Amino acid sequence: MKGLPPRRDLQREFWLLVRAGQLRAEAAVTMGLAEHTGRRWFSQAGGVVPAHVQAKRSGRYLSLEEREEIFVGVQRGSSMRLIAKSLGREPSTVMRELRRNMRHQYRTQSRLERRSGRHRTRPWDYRPSLAQRRADSMAARPKPAKLATNTELRDLVQAKLWVKLSPKQAAWELRYEEFPNNPEMWVSHETIYQSIYVQGRGALRRELAVHLRTGRALRKPRNSRTERRGRIPNMVNISQRPAEVADRAVPGHLEGDLIMGKNGKSAIGTLVERTTRFVMLLHLPNGHGPLEVQEAMIAATQKWPEFIWKSLTWDQGNEMRNHLQIKMATGIQVYFCDPASPWQRGSNENTNGLLRQYFPKGTDLSVHGPDYLDFVAAQLNRRPRQTLGWKRPAEAFARLLSTSSDSASVATTA
Repeated sequence: MKGLPPRRDLQREFWLLVRAGQLRAEAAVTMGLAEHTGRRWFSQAGGVVPAHVQAKRSGRYLSLEEREEIFVGVQRGSSMRLIAKSLGREPSTVMRELRRNMRHQYRTQSRLERRSGRHRTRPWDYRPSLAQRRADSMAARPKPAKLATNTELRDLVQAKLWVKLSPKQAAWELRYEEFPNNPEMWVSHETIYQSIYVQGRGALRRELAVHLRTGRALRKPRNSRTERRGRIPNMVNISQRPAEVADRAVPGHLEGDLIMGKNGKSAIGTLVERTTRFVMLLHLPNGHGPLEVQEAMIAATQKWPEFIWKSLTWDQGNEMRNHLQIKMATGIQVYFCDPASPWQRGSNENTNGLLRQYFPKGTDLSVHGPDYLDFVAAQLNRRPRQTLGWKRPAEAFARLLSTSSDSASVATTA
């Protein structure tokens, strides 16, 4: 936008290219800038790479240069959106920065002024250097334990533990009965536990552990170190899936998932055959736990020939915890995707998006009976699909069944 100062991230990338050995004109062109822009930045800096340009810097947090840019924007009276745009940041990032570092002035504005993004404030209400110093202080690690620095609070907690109150009960009394208006005298139960058990944060006497309900000298983990919490036992990772599944040349390999209803209280199972994109829906009227999904899967396999059910790829949802029982009953090998990798079930993810036309988010899915699920599946299976050369999944699936039947007849005759 005309009149705005150059974005700091662009300038930083320009100087990193210069530091790497590129000429100023080449660096500007590489960044998609005009050559005269590079020459101007070079001359303004006196031909020396600025000291603040670092080879590696996290873009997650605001830098001092960005805070100075915010200061300039506040001085001009620019809106938060305009300041954020010049930084290449979100407006909420600028809003939080101003709330933290000019709190009193910001809160005196009217609600309409805040919503419009205008700040009626003096330039000296926000100081970049002070804001940076505060951010550096808050980011410093390790932080001193609260019970180590607040002796009054530490004595009160020790007294409560001595009379055998649990850490959670002690924390509740401090916050809601004794000091409801003094956050400095609040402490979480986890902080109390850490102050007793964790080496280096032992603000409380270690012998107080005998007054806890368990009386243990060490905390006992709920699961073994080698077992990730919530991990499905005996999972077979997608990396072990045969190559024939990935290239979709061999039919009979499916992808599956659940689409969830309002508040996660209802669900519908979705299955997609990878070669034909044929869709099948699982009716789950009694919930979507491991047992319900197991029963629905076994019932679904009885509708189609055995060769359709070679493998199933699912995410690591707990609803597939009984995958071994499903394999024993049907012969289907279940493979599990990596965490947070929905693209490993691309056909199923696409189908779930299409299904939301019939089952909108935030609605109760338990009201839909099996007949309606069959109707919706038929609607999707009759849609021409570009990935199939504009054939319909129903046609491709019917051809697959016909070809298989002919092959079986030839084999029987022979």
